Parts: sequence; C-alpha cells; structure tokens
Amino acid sequence: MAINIATGNIATGNLMTIEPAILTAKVMHRRLSPKINAFTYRIYYLFLPLAKINKPEITSQLAINRFSLLSFHTKDHNNIENDLQKWIDDVLRNNNIHQQIDNVILIAMPRILGYVFNPISFWLCFNAKKELKAVLCEVNNTFGEKHNYLCLPKSHDTIHADEWLEAEKIFHVSPFLKIEGKYKFRFSIDNNKIAIWINYYNKENNQQLATSLIGKLSPMNKKSLWHVFTSHPLITFKTIFLIHWQAMKLLTKKIKFIPKPKQQNSNISKTR
Repeated sequence: MAINIATGNIATGNLMTIEPAILTAKVMHRRLSPKINAFTYRIYYLFLPLAKINKPEITSQLAINRFSLLSFHTKDHNNIENDLQKWIDDVLRNNNIHQQIDNVILIAMPRILGYVFNPISFWLCFNAKKELKAVLCEVNNTFGEKHNYLCLPKSHDTIHADEWLEAEKIFHVSPFLKIEGKYKFRFSIDNNKIAIWINYYNKENNQQLATSLIGKLSPMNKKSLWHVFTSHPLITFKTIFLIHWQAMKLLTKKIKFIPKPKQQNSNISKTR
C-alpha cells in the first residue's frame, strides 16, 4: 500500500539565506499498515549555520552550551563538546565531498528548561551557490542511541527537489517496526521554505510509514525566539510525551511490540 505525499510546488534546491533562523513547521506521521494511525502537530526548530554558532550573530540571541529557558548545546549532537564543524567536515571528507561544501546548517530542536529530545536533526550541506549537496539525518531513539543516515545525490551532483534517495534501514527506532527494508528521503528547499519527506518500506517493498516536515524560515532574534517559546509551550516535553502517547495507541490497536535488538556498531550509513 502506498500514498502520494508530494506537494508539487517546491521545485528547486536553492536556499535564500545562510543566516540564523527559526523554522516553524508542521510534522505529519502516518502509519499505513497493518492498521492506520496518523497524527500531525506544529513544531519549531533552530536553523543554525555551523560557522556562526560561536559568533555574535547567534550568541547574542541564543544561549549556547549553558542553561537557559531556551538554549542549544553542541553535545546533544553526536556527543560533540564544541566543534560541530570539524565533525561534519570529517564525515564529508571520508565520503570525498568536503571540497564541494561551503556551508553546513543544522536544523535541530532547542533545549527547553534544559531538556531536549531530538527524534531527528538535519545537517544541510550547501556549496557556494547555495545548492544542496548532502544531508546528514541524525536519528535518536528513546533508548539513548543514535544513528546518522548520510544522504547523497545519486550522481554526486546536487540533491534535486523531486529526487528520492534510498537507504537501508539499519537502526531501531520504533518498537513497532522491524530493522529491515529501506527508507526513502526527499528534500525540497526554495525561497526559505523547507520540506522533508521520509517514507519507510518493508522488505517486501510495501510502504508502511509516511512522514513529513514542512515549514518556513523566519529571522532569529530575541523577539522571535520568545514568540515560539510562548506559542509552543514546553515543545520538547510535548515531543517526548507524544511519542509515548502514540506508542500506547498502537498497543491498544494490537500492533505487535518488537523488543529492541542489538544495534550495529557503525553510527553512519549512506544512501545507495
């Protein structure tokens, strides 16, 4: 069973800004089988150019690596204490694409009152023309484990808005889906609009899950940060609550619970 979730209007892969911003978006999650379960909710993310994380452009607006009502901590991402740029540079170098990348932007949830859970964060890698060349999807599960899926264009050119990238599923996230089959990723960026789709297919190539994150960027400043903090109260606590709430709903629908298997040692895999 499959559904078409493409919206059609976002057609290029160019970003208009490399400045700190806030992404306000809507998350959609739809399980297709063996029983349908779907939900949507509004959310916001920080949109942080790595080259500016320790510069006044960000530190004057946002608490970095310290407690605050709303803050960002580098160690929340692959347990990196400080230099996120060096870490992603090494990943890109190991995949022979570091020379093509001029800017890396991290899309991630902030800490609220010191707490955060990022189901997924996105490291967007752009060239000098602001064309999308690679995306690292950093996935966390509720067991304290993480895995990174590195999405590369099939021709090592540019990731186009209509291009689906496939990766083998090798990381346990949901206790209601086996480690088998594949993910299909799609990234569309245009005029400060961001749209990301991630679909899951089982080993029989039947689509079981459709997810999307679609939203718009707005400038980051103290006023806009305060606005999202108050208009989306306790968003990180809400995120972890909804994950467990949806799990309870699946149990009541008698979806089979799958105990957590041992994870693979490698923490980075890439699209085919």
